[in-house]
Amino acid sequence: MYNVVSLFSGCGGGDVGLKGGFEFLGKKYEKLPFKHVYANEYDAKIAEIFNANFDIEADVRDIREVPEEDIPQHDILVGGFPCNSFSIVAQNPKRLGIKNDDGKLFFEMVRMLKKWQPKAFIAENVKGILSANKGEAFPLIIKEFEESGYIVKHCVLNAADFGVPQRRYRVIIVGIRKDIETEYEFPLFTHSEDDGLFGEKHIPLKEIIFPEEEIDEKYYFSERAVQGMLRAKKEMNKGRAQDINKPCNTVGAHLAKVSLNSTDPVLKINGRYRRFTPREVARIQSFPDTFNLVRAEGTQYKALGNAIPPVLMWHVAKKLAEALGKENIIREAAVL
Repeated sequence: MYNVVSLFSGCGGGDVGLKGGFEFLGKKYEKLPFKHVYANEYDAKIAEIFNANFDIEADVRDIREVPEEDIPQHDILVGGFPCNSFSIVAQNPKRLGIKNDDGKLFFEMVRMLKKWQPKAFIAENVKGILSANKGEAFPLIIKEFEESGYIVKHCVLNAADFGVPQRRYRVIIVGIRKDIETEYEFPLFTHSEDDGLFGEKHIPLKEIIFPEEEIDEKYYFSERAVQGMLRAKKEMNKGRAQDINKPCNTVGAHLAKVSLNSTDPVLKINGRYRRFTPREVARIQSFPDTFNLVRAEGTQYKALGNAIPPVLMWHVAKKLAEALGKENIIREAAVL
């Protein structure tokens, strides 16, 4: 069993995937050899959702104020660090700079890696990090991880390609400590847009939304909102009614305030527009129905929209468990 420290935990989407032992859309995802010994989530309301689903309570202190000695010894460090504040400082050689305090959070992962030297780490981020600062920021981020003592690999994965009913592209960064004799390999796709290309076909949105007769009227847009959209001569803007026969567009943290012209997806069924319920968002993200949703709906939407899809993380973590298992075999063989 490998001890895990989770930073920027949110409501625990990535942590559900790391643990495994859950079911989604009738498929069982086996338990993985990872045990959480510490989690940190700065938003106390979102931390309550995490606490309702795990056997540890999230530390709600600002991670920048948490002494390294307060973090337990661990084997794996995980985190989806915020990345909207990177800048490149004009130095020779160039170095990663920070526009505001949020941008410093990346360095908290680096700080813990340098101090504790866990066997491996998993970091997750939006696809846009690759092009941040005209493509200059990401290589420097990778360099920081490497100089912490790790062989680092990264890959862009689409959650839909792994059985999540959502097109959600994420950059996954995995590092294994340089002295460990094993190599990480990213998981192969299990689903694809076309039948038979990579196993099963993408899971469509219609598989997880509730029947309309079960939807409370509060989730529907008013006729006034619809007419306002029509007067503006707009079908929809960036946020468009979803094709329920395909995976959903990426859900975000603003679903509680979604409008017909927002960037977030909505549904149009039987001529009526509505937003998703929190449980539908959880399903779009591949959370099992056993996942407890607590606090106000606004908090639930925010937490779920920012989460790492558990099923995607399960596939990533399973390959890490396999890589570390190979390292154990190599070490044991050397002893013999």
